[in-house]
Amino acid sequence: MSKRLMPSMTALQCFEAVARHLSFTRAAEELHLTQSAVSKQVAQLEDMLQHLLFRRIRRRLQLTPAGALYLTEVNKILKQVEMSTHYILSYGGNTEVLKVATQPTFGARWLIPHLKGFGAANPNIHLDLHNVLEPFDLLQGKADVVFFFGQGTWPGAECIELFGETMVPVCAPDLCAGGIASAEQLGEQVLLQCVSRPEAWHDWFHSQGLQSSHSYHGPRFETFYMCIRAAQSGCGVALVPRFLVEDELNDGKLVIAWDHELPSGGKHFMAYAEHAADVPKIRAFVQWIHGQLEAG
Repeated sequence: MSKRLMPSMTALQCFEAVARHLSFTRAAEELHLTQSAVSKQVAQLEDMLQHLLFRRIRRRLQLTPAGALYLTEVNKILKQVEMSTHYILSYGGNTEVLKVATQPTFGARWLIPHLKGFGAANPNIHLDLHNVLEPFDLLQGKADVVFFFGQGTWPGAECIELFGETMVPVCAPDLCAGGIASAEQLGEQVLLQCVSRPEAWHDWFHSQGLQSSHSYHGPRFETFYMCIRAAQSGCGVALVPRFLVEDELNDGKLVIAWDHELPSGGKHFMAYAEHAADVPKIRAFVQWIHGQLEAG
C-alpha cells in the first residue's frame, strides 16, 4: 500500500503561520513552539511535497510560487477544521442537528417565518438550513428534510404536499402610474425572467389567449427574490408566486400590474427519505410544519 500524503495538522499550522508572518521567529512565538521546531515542521512538509515553500531573498523570507499555491489550499483546510469545531461546540451533548434544504426565496419568505417557536418547543433539535437551487439528494444524507417545488415525485422519498400557488405580475407603483390598459400593453414592458420558471411569462399570456413576442425576453435572475427586488427597483415587471410578495403588496411597495393570476403547474412539497420516517427529529419537524399549515 502506498504511503498516504497526509501532513500533520501541526505542520500545516506551522506553514500557515510562517507564511502569514514571513518569519519563523514570529510564527514560533504565536504557536508557542521553538523556532527550530517550526523550521523542522516546514522542512518535513517541503520534503513531502517535493517543493520548496519558502526562499530567502536579501535576508527576507518569501513564498515560492508553489508555496503561495499551497497556502491557498491550507487556508481552506484550516478554516474548515475551525468551522467544524465551532459547529460541534455550539451544540450540547443531548442535541441533534436537523439539516433542512430549501430554495432561497421560499426559505426566506415562507419557511423561516413559520419556524418561529420551533426551537423553544424542541430545544434538543438544532436546525441547519441550506439554500439549494438544484434538486437535492436526500438519499445521500446531504439533508434530512427538503422543501421543493414540482410534481411531488421523488424516488425513495416521502413527499408531503404543502400548498399550490398562483403567479401574478407585479411592479413598482411608479412603473404603471399611468395605468396599463391591457395584458398586451403589459407585454411591451420589460419582463423580468426567473431562470427556474423559464416558461412562466409565455404561459401567463397563453392562459389569456394571447401571444407575446417578448415572453422570453428580459433580464434573467437566478431566484424569485432577485426578481422581486428588481421589480421594486423599477427595473420591470416580475411574474412571481403571489404568496412570496404579499407583504410588498400590502405595504404598497409593489402593485399588481394586470389583474390576472395563473395557477402554477406544480405545488410546494416537503420531503424526507422513506427510511427516515420514524426518526424522532424528522417526525417532530414534520409535525411542526403540519401545525403551521393548519394554523394558517
